[in-house]
Amino acid sequence: MTNNYYSSNPTFYVGIDCIIFGFNEGELNLLLLKRNFQPAMGEWSLMGGFVQQGESVDDAAKRVLAELTGLENVYMEQVGSFGEVERDPGERVISIAYYALININEYDRELVHQHNAYWVNINELPPLIFDHPQMVKRARELMQQKASTEPIGFNLLPKLFTLSQLQSLYEAIYGEQIDKRNFRKRIAEMDYIEKTDKIDKTGSKRGAALYKFNEKAYRKAPNFKL
Repeated sequence: MTNNYYSSNPTFYVGIDCIIFGFNEGELNLLLLKRNFQPAMGEWSLMGGFVQQGESVDDAAKRVLAELTGLENVYMEQVGSFGEVERDPGERVISIAYYALININEYDRELVHQHNAYWVNINELPPLIFDHPQMVKRARELMQQKASTEPIGFNLLPKLFTLSQLQSLYEAIYGEQIDKRNFRKRIAEMDYIEKTDKIDKTGSKRGAALYKFNEKAYRKAPNFKL
């Protein structure tokens, strides 16, 4: 009886699409693939794959991300499902989208090169295939919402950063200027953003103090609002 119930219904592919954000030189970037396979060969897309036997959708997303970047234990959030009937001209595919935040200096460049992938400024995106533009739009909205109440943005920064880098990151996330004085006042109230004894001298001779995010201290008093 149970077998008849399942077999009398159609089966579909379950896809995974990853919206991979990185931050570089004051700009938010997206890792895009120049497709070298059909359908839509030669066009720009997100990195994707299919859920395999014995694999959860979360595990599939982690695998797809690792296959492209070589990174594991990356911050990821599910964006949602995309299931329009004609969304993929190849087959009927229902896709689960995830966004990931990675440090742009830590990924495996050789792997990315092998996949024909490139970092593209979020404000200069080329036309994307299928419903990928909607995925990117929704992912950015979710990231902006969460970044205002949880310190997820630190996943995009190196372990040591200046306050100017931190401010430019949040300006890139929200796409708007932030008042420097008010921003630094809020940061000063966060005990888990710690000043180190190291100096970054790439911007000037005098240099700027380097800070770090202390996750253990944050967990003790998780209070974040920007």
